[in-house]
Amino acid sequence: MALLPANIRSAVQEMLADLPQPVRLVMFTQDFECEFCAETRELIEELSSLSDRVKAEVYDFVRDAELAESYGIDKIPAIAVIGAQDYGVRFYGIPSGYEFTSLIEAIRLVASGNPGLSPATLSALERLAQDVHIQVFVTPTCPYCPRAVTLAHRLAVASPRIRADMVEATEFPHLAVRYQVMGVPRTVINETTHIEGAAPEAMVLNKLLQAVHGERVGAR
Repeated sequence: MALLPANIRSAVQEMLADLPQPVRLVMFTQDFECEFCAETRELIEELSSLSDRVKAEVYDFVRDAELAESYGIDKIPAIAVIGAQDYGVRFYGIPSGYEFTSLIEAIRLVASGNPGLSPATLSALERLAQDVHIQVFVTPTCPYCPRAVTLAHRLAVASPRIRADMVEATEFPHLAVRYQVMGVPRTVINETTHIEGAAPEAMVLNKLLQAVHGERVGAR
């Protein structure tokens, strides 16, 4: 049974029709599927049926532990969105509600390999001297969250040093508590720096550089 209504399926099929490169949706679940694992698996399999350029690959988090570790996957359900290369674009929890838009955008993003960021941002990211982990905490009912998630994913595509995760807060309450998620979107950079709300590109870049180098754009 299809998860997506006919009108949404038609719209998604159109959005995925012109992908310049193939995309793999590498999902991790387990035999005794978690609450949202089955729905997440069914969702990526349905997306795969809508485009010959989108392939769903489903693995077991326990049996395929070595593969999961190679992708940096440490919880499920998880989706790694892989294009011509692994850009570090990740989803933890089912990308439902408004976050379904984030998943479609991520597919189109990694298919193109073009982050669509400003020259100033791209120049600043070239100076990164260490790895960066961005986590964007969301809920399916938040209309502002996809903006924060997509920007984080664009940063990951722009730099091999960045990994960007969407984390569905209600599915991982222990992480929501750990990172003091009182509202969404809440972006956490390298465990120490936080951003509330769907901040613009320049602000997120400034926070990222502060977290890594202790500097702001234009400081040099």
